[in-house]
Amino acid sequence: MEERKVRVRFAPSPTGPLHMGGVRTALYNYLFAKKNGGDFLLRIEDTDQTRFVPGAEQYIIEALEWCGMKFDEGVHVGGPHAPYRQSERKEMYRQYAMQLIEAGHAYYAFDTTEELDEMRERLKASNVASPQYNYITRESMKNSLSLPHDEVERRLAAGDAYVVRIKIPRKEEIRVTDMIRGNVLVHSSQMDDKVLFKSDGMPTYHLANVVDDYLMKITHVIRGEEWLPSAPLHVLLYRYLGWEEVMPQFAHLPLLLKPDGNGKLSKRDGDRLGFPVFPLEWKDPFSGEISSGYREKGYFPEAFINMLALLGWNPGTNQEIFSMTELIEAFSVDRISKSGAKFDANKTKWFNQQYLRAKEDAELAEIFNKELLSKGINVDINYVENVCALIKEKAQFITEFWSLAFYFFEEPTEFDAEVIKKKWKDNVPDFLLNLTNALKTLEDFSHTSIENKFKEIAEQTGISPGSVMQIFRVAISGLAAGPAIFEMISLIGKEKVVARLEKAIKYFNETK
Repeated sequence: MEERKVRVRFAPSPTGPLHMGGVRTALYNYLFAKKNGGDFLLRIEDTDQTRFVPGAEQYIIEALEWCGMKFDEGVHVGGPHAPYRQSERKEMYRQYAMQLIEAGHAYYAFDTTEELDEMRERLKASNVASPQYNYITRESMKNSLSLPHDEVERRLAAGDAYVVRIKIPRKEEIRVTDMIRGNVLVHSSQMDDKVLFKSDGMPTYHLANVVDDYLMKITHVIRGEEWLPSAPLHVLLYRYLGWEEVMPQFAHLPLLLKPDGNGKLSKRDGDRLGFPVFPLEWKDPFSGEISSGYREKGYFPEAFINMLALLGWNPGTNQEIFSMTELIEAFSVDRISKSGAKFDANKTKWFNQQYLRAKEDAELAEIFNKELLSKGINVDINYVENVCALIKEKAQFITEFWSLAFYFFEEPTEFDAEVIKKKWKDNVPDFLLNLTNALKTLEDFSHTSIENKFKEIAEQTGISPGSVMQIFRVAISGLAAGPAIFEMISLIGKEKVVARLEKAIKYFNETK
């Protein structure tokens, strides 16, 4: 058979925000497609209109665009297989449901909700653990297999409500070949006659999914492991519809686990432990509840994607930092784990820190300057750039820059009390006073010159430079820790540094 161009799809339902597990599924599809010169499609599976949430579709699109994933076809970009929204494709599903009925692989079922409930209660009373509509129970229910032909015709003509169910074979072993898990065998006795189509003209997920994948020429279905139990049904549908030769290859991804490894990662875990599980902030249109997002928390999209790629996949090397281009080059399905991947919020912050450190100072300055301007601080952008160069090693997020660097832009109004209590003694006041006077006359205010003068005054005062370094820092910044101290002081400038030292000496003497 002729080799087909790789085509994959991400097919979410617009039922709310996109959990990071869904983003990982999209990412692995994207990496696989680009690695193999293929196409990446976005299809919205909205056949269940009762679960539709306003704004969810646009959220999904914006979230994936923020992550840097570009679609070749989809609801927002179009393409040769449009429409890409299942609710707009519903007219085409009926013919396939009818084809299955005519071939004897599906049937009409007219059972009411009450009759289905009665069947389940009856089976439970007979100690059946998992009551199902299957090859045994279908014979006693109201469907086109158990009812006379003329009654079926009469019911259809009268417009009676019905569903179309697949007719699962009684004794057959169904093989699902999975790219991650190998061969998965399921006996048909463990399967039920799933509903494929409803009398309102809407297909269920199973029929719509298979039909759309066929019509859109999907070659590989990469999805979460929660869909693995549905795979045998999908294999049968491909066979029964005569599409077995072009059935896509399946790959079912491992779960994302809680930080403690105990169970599937959920929104509630993020809320409880203080980390986001959505790429963007989401406001529920019904409850008004807001869920935090990685973008709003200050993460770079590249860091988020880098972290996510390594949750369940490994490159086979010690490399941890990957650009999207490098991920595409390194990605392969055979290195995806079968077992769940434990989420580590601290590791996620580490990734963001690595990307922050690698950013050009000018780029960081442009971002930080927006916050400064919002505070009414308007300084030369080159100065902001130099500040960013000094403090970025201390930060994990740009959102931390102000708390780390406020003293570059305004005098501190508070000083670390513990440092003052611990360090302000003996001849420290004399040292700071002598240093202040020396700095006033220092013509070269470079960090090297300041450091030399600092050591010289310490030696003259008979004090260890290390013992007064921290109190010197607190006098200038108010903080006990920060960037390289002499570079910091040089950047702030002689006039401001001298003025701060004079005020600090007075303050320390009064509060000691």
